[in-house]
Amino acid sequence: MSNPVEEFNSYRARMNDAILADNNKIIKRIFNLDTNAFAEGALDKKTKELLGLVASTVLRCDDCVKYHLEESHKAGLSKEEVVEALAIANLVGGTIVIPHLRRAYEYWDAVEEQAANQ
Repeated sequence: MSNPVEEFNSYRARMNDAILADNNKIIKRIFNLDTNAFAEGALDKKTKELLGLVASTVLRCDDCVKYHLEESHKAGLSKEEVVEALAIANLVGGTIVIPHLRRAYEYWDAVEEQAANQ
C-alpha cells in the first residue's frame, strides 16, 4: 500500500535538490527566506504554520497545504486547531476551496496514521 506522506516528502526532497543544484541565487534566497519566515519569532511556530496553512488553502496550493499540515502536526497542533484554521480558509476562500479542504482532511489523516505507526 502506498504512503502518501512518504511519497510527497520523497518527491519534494528530490525536486528541491534538483532545483537548488542549479545554484540560482534568487531561488536559493527565496527558499532561505521561506525557511526563516517560519522560525520562532514574535509569533510562535504553531501560529505561523496555521497562517501558512490558511494562506496556502486560500491560494489553492495542495503541495503547500500538505507541507503546512505536516509542519502543524510536528509543532503539536491538534486536529481541532487545524480544522478551525481550515474553516477560516474556507470562509475566506469560498466554495472553490472545498476540493482542497477534502484533500487536506485526507492528508491530515495520513500524517496522523504515519505518526501513529512510528
